[in-house]
Amino acid sequence: LIQKRLREAVHAAGLRDQVQRCQAIDGIGELTATALVMAFLRGDFQNSDAFVAFLGLDVRVRDSGKLKGKRRLTKQGDTEVRRLLHCSAMSGARHPTWKAFYQRYRDRGLKTTQALVILARKLARVAFALMKHQENYCAPRLS
Repeated sequence: LIQKRLREAVHAAGLRDQVQRCQAIDGIGELTATALVMAFLRGDFQNSDAFVAFLGLDVRVRDSGKLKGKRRLTKQGDTEVRRLLHCSAMSGARHPTWKAFYQRYRDRGLKTTQALVILARKLARVAFALMKHQENYCAPRLS
């Protein structure tokens, strides 16, 4: 019932094409795609960095002089969109398109959550590019 109402609202708002563009990305489902489109429409973003920062997936650096501080997510944005992107990253990490990308960071010694956040950021950047330039998704050739 909720999915049906969500589809009707997206169709009525004329955002069906945008949602389908985002949904074409491997790992992103209908709910996440809708949330990304709504987040995209909330602001006038100059680049993907601004969009990622709006979602709260940007890293806060705490360095001073020679001291290298911990890097943490700012978590400034919408928690629900961030949660949906994290779930999409978990799904994408199992998909052949993004599996090598995810595994590359795991092989470097990053923890699972860190690698998933990097993948979630990548998914957000790809979705931003598709929405900004009104292009259809073409799976990357990652090796």
